[in-house]
Amino acid sequence: MNYDIVAIGSATQDVLFSADAFRVVGGEQFPTGKGICLPFGSKVKVRKIVFASGGGGTNAAVTFARQGYRTACIGVIGSDANGSAILDELRREGVDGKYMQVRNDDITAYSAILVGDGGERTILSYTGEGAHWDADRIPWNGFSAKWLYVNSLGGSIDMLERIVAFAQRTGAHLATNPGPGELALGLEKLAPLWKSFDIVGMNQEEAAQLTGISYEKPDDLFAKLDATIGGICVMTRGAQGVAVSDGAARYTASTPEGAVVERTGAGDAFHAGFLAEFIRSGAIEKAIQFGTANATAVVMQYGAKAGILKAGDIGPWPPVTVTRTQL
Repeated sequence: MNYDIVAIGSATQDVLFSADAFRVVGGEQFPTGKGICLPFGSKVKVRKIVFASGGGGTNAAVTFARQGYRTACIGVIGSDANGSAILDELRREGVDGKYMQVRNDDITAYSAILVGDGGERTILSYTGEGAHWDADRIPWNGFSAKWLYVNSLGGSIDMLERIVAFAQRTGAHLATNPGPGELALGLEKLAPLWKSFDIVGMNQEEAAQLTGISYEKPDDLFAKLDATIGGICVMTRGAQGVAVSDGAARYTASTPEGAVVERTGAGDAFHAGFLAEFIRSGAIEKAIQFGTANATAVVMQYGAKAGILKAGDIGPWPPVTVTRTQL
């Protein structure tokens, strides 16, 4: 089978909770300096609950399919009701899920998401079958793809190496928004593999942790990553927007203002949207604009997929302004 894009990554069942009792408290014991506080030993009334699928692999696959690309998704799910629901949703979205690995030694990955005011959230994540990748179960000779988009692999270096080997053998292009497990492998292990990637994206905090360079020194971060990545480096910067480097120029754009309902899936929507438009036009400026529009649409609804744009959509907002600076 021939595909435009094969998305490889996580698949989860999400349940999102919104409650008036959620309180944000400050504290040095929290990595972000803030935490969600609930009354201990009490029953908390939930204002809203939403069930939705998530996971970087399936989220990206839906973006690609809605943009008209022939898309397949490879991930690991359990032989349970949640796994079956994910497969059914992929079919409805026009994503080929026949390469999804179904296992019965754990459950499908599950996340409970506590949504606070302003759309920020805390995620209680159980990896489940998402940690049980088996590269030997993928029919590497049974399909071809113009692009492979790689998300969370549960830290499986074997999977990552097999993906790169497949791309080198077949001429497929590579893009990635690595998960925590892959970033935990460290730059020394990732660098030889990332030389084969056309696009590598992450947020600025992840870039700082990976390189050991201060978050406050984006120029130094880009210098290190440009020397590591074979192609384009995409760095999301939260409220500060996004910055992209192709080694010759830096492209920056701010985050548009708008009502944020819930932020789950925003990063997936941006990186997948960036790739979808980059494949279509080859223009980094347009890729940033569409990635931003896709992420903006996602954060305006509950769940990681509800707001994903369809072909021809750009959203009810004017495209963000992209500034290009020659290096």
